[in-house]
Amino acid sequence: MMKRNNPYAALKIWGMIFIILISLCSCSALYPDKLNAGVAPSRCLPDFPDKDGWYGGDGAYSIPLDSRRTLWLFGDTFVSCPGWRSDRVDMDVVLGTTLGISTCSRDNEFKIKYYLEHKDGKFVSSFSGEEWLWPQDPFIVNNVLYIPLIAVAPANQKGEVFNFKVAGHKFVRVRDFSAEDPRAWHYDFVDLTSSLPMEISAFATTSVVHDGYVYFYPFYVRLKEKPHIFGNILARIPANQIDHPQDAIEYFTRDGRWERTLEPENIKVVLDAGVSELSVRYHDACRKWVAVYLTVRNKGNQLLYQTADRPEGPWSVPKVLEVRIPELDPQSPFYDKGNFCYAGKEHIEFSRDKNLVVTYVCNSSEDMESQTTFIRRSLFLYRPVVREAAYE
Repeated sequence: MMKRNNPYAALKIWGMIFIILISLCSCSALYPDKLNAGVAPSRCLPDFPDKDGWYGGDGAYSIPLDSRRTLWLFGDTFVSCPGWRSDRVDMDVVLGTTLGISTCSRDNEFKIKYYLEHKDGKFVSSFSGEEWLWPQDPFIVNNVLYIPLIAVAPANQKGEVFNFKVAGHKFVRVRDFSAEDPRAWHYDFVDLTSSLPMEISAFATTSVVHDGYVYFYPFYVRLKEKPHIFGNILARIPANQIDHPQDAIEYFTRDGRWERTLEPENIKVVLDAGVSELSVRYHDACRKWVAVYLTVRNKGNQLLYQTADRPEGPWSVPKVLEVRIPELDPQSPFYDKGNFCYAGKEHIEFSRDKNLVVTYVCNSSEDMESQTTFIRRSLFLYRPVVREAAYE
């Protein structure tokens, strides 16, 4: 059970609460399908080594900034002084968002640099104000970068296992992201909090810029009163009003209309995924939209996908991507009974034709205050795992 004011609670909360509601420097080298060192890869694929003080994080949303750079967003992150670490014992955790930028070399080598922020001699969140901010799916409109964030705050409720609450929703707005080091970017905030109903736990679970709008698939939970609703609905904001979205958010209804007011009786669940993280991307290879996410069942043991002709759907029935998740296989050395997995999504900038490049993250339900837990001893846990999978 989580203790109140436990600073490591987020490592459980970020994956666990939404799922319930529903060894050396680069430990990814432990995976048997890892490319052999010294062998030139056939194409550039993501990899997340321990470096620059970064020792694992979740989230792993990505967006190309230009033809050369890709921005990566991570949630609560294990941090320590750069150098060799074989475990996370006594390691600090940055609560919030951290950033990385990757490039691909001419010989298809994936390279990433993590840009951790420091304040008063300590690692801090990339958006290091007083709020605890989790990242969601970024997007670019009119050459301006927007990074959606969920604001989280303590709930101050004694006896609660997950003693936190969603306190707000914001976009970080970056008008000029040309600097190589994102710590040099200047940004401000667009606040959506007052415009969203409390039943929306995560607004920008994924973001899609299409046909003059930015589409979002909010995770909507209404279980205390009827009608009971649990799933991902659809919202959109006109691209030309994205800087002033408070009165411009529209919701897709059961009868196929767009309404400015969210009425539970009329709202349509377009994806039954019921997840706080996923991806929806358009694929030229099949001329369809493809949604990718990790199931909320069985601790997140399957990556699923659905397809549609339009962002609104109708979406096909979920199908399973043939992706092995050894962290949940009792026969695997990566397994522990406390493991659970989440944050499944595609990174289309690395996909080719019908071969998807996807990531997921596995976490632990053990008490993070203990320094002998599986997640503290195992650097391969709690970091993005990269897989390739074909879809039909």
